[in-house]
Amino acid sequence: MSEPLPALPPVRAPVGATPTVRRRLALQRSRPLLIRAYALLLGEAGLAGPIARRRAARFVLRSLPALVTVAVGALVALRGFESAAGWAQVGAMAVLAVALGALVWRRVARAAAGEQAGYREQLELGSLFVVAAYAVAQSASFGHAESAFQPVVYLVMAFLVAFLAPGVGAGLVALAVTLEALLWAGRGARVVDLPEAVVHAGFVTVFAVLYYAVLAGQVAASRRDERLAIERRMKEIDHLARAFRLSVAAPDDAQDPAERERRWSEGAVIEIEAAVGGALEVAVAALRCHTCALFWLSEDERTLTLLDCRSPSEAVGREPLPAGEGPLGGAVRRRSPVRLHGDVKAVSYYADGTRPKALLAAPLVDPRGGHVRGVVLVDRMEPTPFTEAEEKLLVTLAAEILRAVGAERLMKDVRQTRAEVDRFYRSIERLNRTRKLSEVYDALVGVASEMVTVDFAAVALRDEVDPSRVRVVRVAGGEGDRTGAAGLDDLEFAMGDGCLVSSAIKIDDVLPVNALDPAKTRVFGAVCLRGLASLKIFPLKVGERSIGALVLGAKRAGAYGRDAVQQLLVISMHAAQSIDRARLFDQTERLATTDGLTGLTNHRTFQERLDAHLGQAQRYGKRTSLLLCDIDHFKSVNDTYGHPVGDQVLRGVARTLARAARGTDVVARYGGEEFAIVMPETDTGGAMVIAERIREKVGQLVFETEQGPLKVTLSLGVATFPDDGAQKPALIERADACLYHAKRHGRNQSVSAASLRAPRRAAV
Repeated sequence: MSEPLPALPPVRAPVGATPTVRRRLALQRSRPLLIRAYALLLGEAGLAGPIARRRAARFVLRSLPALVTVAVGALVALRGFESAAGWAQVGAMAVLAVALGALVWRRVARAAAGEQAGYREQLELGSLFVVAAYAVAQSASFGHAESAFQPVVYLVMAFLVAFLAPGVGAGLVALAVTLEALLWAGRGARVVDLPEAVVHAGFVTVFAVLYYAVLAGQVAASRRDERLAIERRMKEIDHLARAFRLSVAAPDDAQDPAERERRWSEGAVIEIEAAVGGALEVAVAALRCHTCALFWLSEDERTLTLLDCRSPSEAVGREPLPAGEGPLGGAVRRRSPVRLHGDVKAVSYYADGTRPKALLAAPLVDPRGGHVRGVVLVDRMEPTPFTEAEEKLLVTLAAEILRAVGAERLMKDVRQTRAEVDRFYRSIERLNRTRKLSEVYDALVGVASEMVTVDFAAVALRDEVDPSRVRVVRVAGGEGDRTGAAGLDDLEFAMGDGCLVSSAIKIDDVLPVNALDPAKTRVFGAVCLRGLASLKIFPLKVGERSIGALVLGAKRAGAYGRDAVQQLLVISMHAAQSIDRARLFDQTERLATTDGLTGLTNHRTFQERLDAHLGQAQRYGKRTSLLLCDIDHFKSVNDTYGHPVGDQVLRGVARTLARAARGTDVVARYGGEEFAIVMPETDTGGAMVIAERIREKVGQLVFETEQGPLKVTLSLGVATFPDDGAQKPALIERADACLYHAKRHGRNQSVSAASLRAPRRAAV
């Protein structure tokens, strides 16, 4: 069978060229005027079409509450509800009721969907309620000036102010005052009626303001009570955390605990409370007791405090009890259960003096060290003594409570240890990511501050050129003269002066070993530190070399425990390696950007810096001057005295240029015996002053050689951007032309482009 042929696309009739189509369209008849008018008015996009009608319907629906408010308010102002009820009054009240019902229904539906009421919706609803209250009050006046239902207006205003936004409430008060003014004007604006209108308006305002004030006061009081309850609960949790040995009380001057520590303690306390509650419930059900309570022993072992209780009596006291009295004290002293029955007289935990007929108390003895942590107590009001089996059950429950406390303490210790390890490795990673020395110093001080209390920190390093000298490179904390740290920045002292820092570097160990007074001990050279109760100095060691020390101080005594010292010692070792890498990085960067012989900026870096300064000068409309200088007769210096002397001359001139230039200037070796200086924000006059100062200082240099003293001179050329050149090549060419002019006309002089018209030649 032959395969079916593929379906061909339908052939479209040719449309024709554009001019042909336009001619055909121009010959067609236009639509009749009536059809066009219908399309304009009732078409899809017409003035009265479906789209316009839908928009108009939405506008009417949105405006209906406002229209009803205005209409009913106008009837109220015209006193239309004072006369006998007619069709107008009944219709107005019906429309008002429908509008109110629709708005309330819409609000309820939106509230069920979780939508908040906006200002417009609140204002519409409140306005309808206000005019409805006035209409009701006016209908009940029966032509009298004062209505028996006038208080309804005040109550409605108070209700609206309580539940609507403050701004909406103020607007509704303004609406009510306006209606009162219109009512007074509708009665003829007589002076005799003015006091009544003022009283009504005043009552409306006072009711609204007073109710809002009372409500605001109640809300504030409720928030205050809630805040106080939360604070009491937090204090209780903190107290229980310390009682359960979940946290250690910090001294008053210590830093606040971290948020993580607080959450751990809260969670542990809640878990322990749940375990204690469960144990007490078991005791009540199994031992058929009247009261079952857990008393916790204070840290000084002097008082017992009620932590939890199950009892129908309200007389169980919450006040701390002496730990050495009564059956509870006996259980604490003996570290074994106490059973009593009969007329138990020495009971102090009932505030009203209730005497149980049977009592059993079991101490909570910590297996680690045998310390008593608390007492679990049960009693009965019937003369039924507790049996030995019941005693064993209570001892088991006491052990279960201690186990829950120990488990939470262990879990907290595990979490805290894990967090410290994570923080330790993050600190090492932070140090390893640093590349510059300043970053290493900041990271080292920051890491130490995160691990321990740091009120003073300093980093001191041995000099790379002269290791017998130590310089303080970073100081943090110790502002002012309170610690005597003022002036420590860049302080230098000798390695052998016997101070703590040099000793720690020399012996490569943490100092001081024992506590001492930093105010009476030389820490940095001859400098002591005041106001510090704790001080530790950690050596910074790379391999077998000690390159410096980290100094930490705190106002709190005992701030640096053994574990913290060990961790900081490891951190110091990694910091020393980071410092060594940063120094190597700086050396590599310096070799790439400076001239090896003179130490000045090299030619490549000079070109980059000149581009940057010219770009800034062009952007901000500033001037930048370029100075090119050359040592006169330098070739004869090399030929006569030798190249080593020539190198000595180059280094001496370079040092003079660097010292004579400003801090913002770029001093570079341009090539051979030629140097260049970029002077930002400097005009020709300022550049010539600097050039003359350099020329004079170089002329005063004396180089001692085997052939005798040697003096050299300098020729200089100055050009300024943009006066002498708007582009870098033109500026360099002009400065080089000035330098050439100075050499051709006597040397040992400074020439600016502004003082001559030098012939242009290619830049060197």
